[in-house]
Amino acid sequence: MIMRPRLTQRSAYLMAGCALFITIMILLYPSVAFRASIEGLRVWWEIVFPALLPFFVAAEVLMAFGVVHFIGVLLEPLMRPVFDVPGVGAFALAMGITGGYPIGAKITASLRRKGLCNQIEGERLASFTNTADPLFMSGAVAVGMFQSPELGGIISGVHYISAVIVGILLRLHGRTGSLRVPERDVRTKGNLFKRAKEELDKARQADGRPVGQVFGDSVRDSISSLLVVGGFIMMFSVIIEVLTTSGILKLVEASLVFIARPLKVKDALISPMIRGFFEITLGTELASKAQAPLLDRLVITNAIIAWSGLSVFGQVSAMVSGTDIRMTPYFVSRFIHAAIAAAITVVSMSPYGQGIIKLVSPVFVMGSGIAQAPYYLRLLSSFTKFLTIIAVMVALSVALWLIQRIQLVFIRVKGVK
Repeated sequence: MIMRPRLTQRSAYLMAGCALFITIMILLYPSVAFRASIEGLRVWWEIVFPALLPFFVAAEVLMAFGVVHFIGVLLEPLMRPVFDVPGVGAFALAMGITGGYPIGAKITASLRRKGLCNQIEGERLASFTNTADPLFMSGAVAVGMFQSPELGGIISGVHYISAVIVGILLRLHGRTGSLRVPERDVRTKGNLFKRAKEELDKARQADGRPVGQVFGDSVRDSISSLLVVGGFIMMFSVIIEVLTTSGILKLVEASLVFIARPLKVKDALISPMIRGFFEITLGTELASKAQAPLLDRLVITNAIIAWSGLSVFGQVSAMVSGTDIRMTPYFVSRFIHAAIAAAITVVSMSPYGQGIIKLVSPVFVMGSGIAQAPYYLRLLSSFTKFLTIIAVMVALSVALWLIQRIQLVFIRVKGVK
């Protein structure tokens, strides 16, 4: 049985106060709230819904058919030593990279509910597999906002490299005290592919639903999840607009300008940081247009994309509800991810750094022209990228497994002598 984390009394008071404040602001500015709600609905219906629905459905179907269990066994030799998470975490990572926010968190929650990871492993996975998608970074940000397609590789490469670094650092989470990760019964002996097939057969038999029911349940559950995502997009669109109209964000901006000047942060970058704290798209758009050097704008943009905004934070919270996955590790990891992304951005603009980005980014990045392609081509490109990432990780995992087997045989032969 999965125990759900309880809301503390202080948190309950804080949430109640915020809800009351937002309600009052909406009542004071009803027309502004209505227009913002319509705009949020448009963004969800025209962009988010068609982009995420196929990935949500595919994830549910692959889990029901045991494919995720199959992949999990194959990728255990890679995911366990690198990130200290089960092999099925690679599925959440690959889907998170290609599908974008918040599918990594949704898949992680599903893995937790099915008992394929424990609480600490779920918190690790939710914190680094929930990433922005390459179409958003290469198309919307690089091409649409910066008017520079060549920046797509840098923005995407920085984001995913920093996410992997966060995943490695999260090995430290749950190492001490009451947070110690329980030992998992993972078999490591025997043929890797045979064990993977056995897990696939076992998972399919355990599910037992006919194909038609699997697809029906997957579509229904996915649409239900996307309705929640749409609600968060609309609400945060309203919140940002009423706070802007009321002048509250201007007061916050003036205060931060006074604090940031001694730190040599340009005044033009304060507004993007404030908007990006709430919502990723608005923040990155303002950062791209700020009156500041390109490097400074890229640093803020990559930090905002890594942080992802309170809107995505709310979506993740909804996705993991009903599990014992806590949001505090996710919240802290967003700050760490943003700081690492900002630092890597500075390095990536050097000649040596650009060489590393060009070496890594082809695995993750989609061509900038895909963003303007018809929907079916964008969808095909996303799933092709997903298969490419899975194939690369499987190849690395099998290579590590073979190396371990060779070392074991060598030790045995040496011991016999």
